[in-house]
Amino acid sequence: MLKKLFPLLAVLAVTAALCVAILDTGEAGVIPFWMCIPFAGLLLSIAIFPVVCPHWWERSQPAVVALWSLLFLIPYAGRMGFGGAVETVLDCIVNDYLTFIVLLFGLFCVSGNITLEGDLAGSPRVNVVLLLLGTLMSSCVGTTGASMLMVRPMIKMNAWRKRRRHIMVFFIFLISNIGGCLTPIGDPPLLMGFTRGVPFFWSLRLFPVMALNTAVLLFIFFWVDMRNYRKDIAQGRKPDISKPGTEIHIRGLHNLVFLVMIVAAVILSGTLPTLPAFQNAEGQVLGIHIFGEVTLTFPAMIEIAIILLATLLSFKTTDVSVRKSNHFTWGAIQEVAVLFIGIFITMQPALMLLKTYGASLGITTAFQMFWATGALSSFLDNTPTYLVFFTVAAAEGLSGVATSLGQIPVQMLMAISCGAVFMGANTYIGNAPNFMVKAISDENGILMPSFFGYLLWSLTCLVPVFLLDALIFFR
Repeated sequence: MLKKLFPLLAVLAVTAALCVAILDTGEAGVIPFWMCIPFAGLLLSIAIFPVVCPHWWERSQPAVVALWSLLFLIPYAGRMGFGGAVETVLDCIVNDYLTFIVLLFGLFCVSGNITLEGDLAGSPRVNVVLLLLGTLMSSCVGTTGASMLMVRPMIKMNAWRKRRRHIMVFFIFLISNIGGCLTPIGDPPLLMGFTRGVPFFWSLRLFPVMALNTAVLLFIFFWVDMRNYRKDIAQGRKPDISKPGTEIHIRGLHNLVFLVMIVAAVILSGTLPTLPAFQNAEGQVLGIHIFGEVTLTFPAMIEIAIILLATLLSFKTTDVSVRKSNHFTWGAIQEVAVLFIGIFITMQPALMLLKTYGASLGITTAFQMFWATGALSSFLDNTPTYLVFFTVAAAEGLSGVATSLGQIPVQMLMAISCGAVFMGANTYIGNAPNFMVKAISDENGILMPSFFGYLLWSLTCLVPVFLLDALIFFR
């Protein structure tokens, strides 16, 4: 039924958007709050359709994304002009989405060429050790890199178990988010802070916050996992271990070199724009002019080239049997690529409103900064959210950490950093690897919670932990 009605509904929706664009008499250049509706509509589509009509959703994702994007772009073009709309979309795709999806693609491919084989079976103790290892790894290779490297071994080791969705939920909490707070490599918001003068190792002072969160969440996980583990054992499920002892073999280990190449590319993307050789006389980053004020910068091109080269070399030097062992397919990266281009486009009004009104929200304390940055990072891109509140805090004129925008009190900068990095775990779309881990888990037979189901997990497990953070560190 929905398949037959969707084309008619799409035509009606686009027609309504055209009417709004023609009749809208608002002030030119001002973004009204109702332009955030397509973003909310896309989020609801991601939340509802996979549950209500999963097969239709799997086939129709590109059409749904295109529809919601048009419902934003048509009224936006009517208010800002066709050229303004084109420039906004190009700026979003060239400066945000392109590097985002290339990085995700590179990490997805390289990690898919590394496989862990052996007799190590998923148990509560083994899972806790792996989660802790991945959490610590996230600050070294980034949350996305650690997630892509650890997700398949975690799935393999727990393949014998029936109750395992909670394992991947806590995987997202810890490895895909909380673990990335100790270095600028860990998460893009911290990299943006580094390029604006925050010392590279300053983030290490966030270790007590990360340690508390990791300890509490691992304790909760162990309790939940032990209950489910005992139920699986009671039902006669046993790991497939053919030999006594534990034997572990890693195939494709040479791909760690290509993973290092990708991490180096990310670091270069943050440092090259600050060098005089990549700036013109006005201090703007050099690049290829595309349209209006949209420029594909040379540092971004270098980052993309290195990542794609690492991906190509990884595929050329790794036997196809490794990917077969990992059940490697393109489905997960395709789904993320389609959905996130719609998210990046439709969330532009929300980001514009945040930049316009962020300084007037009356957020002046570390406690407020932590929750405001975190709440918005749960649904918007956490990098621009971080930069908005980073700028607001620097404008206060208080003493603290010296940055290129001004001094920021230590506790305030800690609150902004933790809010942006940690609370990306609150939803599937809060951070790039969240949705990727979900997609890979679904592909491998783990029925992950729905959008609202996952949100319930985060409200139950994460929010109380963040409340502890606020009371202990940011009060």
